[in-house]
Amino acid sequence: MSESLVVCDVAEDLVEKLRKFRFRKETNNAAIIMKIDKDKRLVVLDEELEGISPDELKDELPERQPRFIVYSYKYQHDDGRVSYPLCFIFSSPVGCKPEQQMMYAGSKNKLVQTAELTKVVFYLTCFCNSVFP
Repeated sequence: MSESLVVCDVAEDLVEKLRKFRFRKETNNAAIIMKIDKDKRLVVLDEELEGISPDELKDELPERQPRFIVYSYKYQHDDGRVSYPLCFIFSSPVGCKPEQQMMYAGSKNKLVQTAELTKVVFYLTCFCNSVFP
């Protein structure tokens, strides 16, 4: 029986923050940005942002370092209903160190499983407004 490789675990305080974020009552767009503490080999909180658009979020991300993001945004359905889906984003910009890319790629599945973000709708190849209506 084979098991998935886990490069980094998820910090306990981040697990709790992600659980609370999933059930938040606020109605604005928000994001939790996470990074890897390579010395501790843990996925940790980098930044928490409220009232942030996709463009603003893109501007907050480092240009040469990977990040994990959980983004909640307001979605208006055609029938008038409003929902606040959670999106998991793995940002790995061109120019990242291969060691960093491997650490993040090897930790992604563990984070998705821990945060219970298991419904994959699509994979992003770009981070642009057309993704978020």
